[in-house]
Amino acid sequence: MTRAADSLTPAHPDDPGLAARAAELVRDAVLGDLARRVVTECGADVGLVGVPEPPAGRRGRDVAMVLRHWAGTRADLLHDRPVPTGTGLGGRALAVRAPSWVPDYRAATTISHDHDAAVSAEDLYAMLTVPLLHGGTVYGVVYASMRAVVPFGDVRIAAVGRLAATATRALSGAAAWQAAPPRRVVPVRPLTPREHEVLRWAATGRTNPEIAARLGLTCNTVTGYLKSAMHKLGVRNRTELALAARESGLVDQYADQPAGPTP
Repeated sequence: MTRAADSLTPAHPDDPGLAARAAELVRDAVLGDLARRVVTECGADVGLVGVPEPPAGRRGRDVAMVLRHWAGTRADLLHDRPVPTGTGLGGRALAVRAPSWVPDYRAATTISHDHDAAVSAEDLYAMLTVPLLHGGTVYGVVYASMRAVVPFGDVRIAAVGRLAATATRALSGAAAWQAAPPRRVVPVRPLTPREHEVLRWAATGRTNPEIAARLGLTCNTVTGYLKSAMHKLGVRNRTELALAARESGLVDQYADQPAGPTP
């Protein structure tokens, strides 16, 4: 830890442009982490997240979203791929605003096959899509894909649904923070090395039990460190804590340092 890091201050919310950039940083972090966790925690071979984007033009069908985050891919045909409304499984999930899955994407008769070449390049078959929906707003669609023809059981569907719900709450919180009236942030006081360490893991979307397991601490101890960091940074909740940490550089500065024991 360095002295310079102790004097860093969070993003000043009086600047709407800065608040928008901070919210974008959080969205990217949450969605990137969601794609990775679909693979590491739900047993999928590939995790993808589509992000809604405004129509780029009126030629043919409007592009509803673009695949901006991925994990486990071998090719790049799905990277940054536009998904028009209603096309494929993700476009359908976005249109009907409900989860949907198929055991064999390329043989499915209930979806369009606009994206078969890209799906085939990844050797994907079974696919599950879940929209990130909160209060009538769709924040994206998460895909869990397998390189085999298999049914999606209730356990895996529920696991992806839980990750999607957690990510959606974080995205909704970031949007609310960005739209909130400007307020003054209490000047930062120096964080302890352990507060920095716990803060860094929290800013990447890890839960308190996950942080406790990684650092060899109890959940109550992790909660105490996070409350102390929130008080020192003058923020009110976990979302604002992540915003402050990312915009001030606290997370990036310690990204290459050891993060304690891993179970």
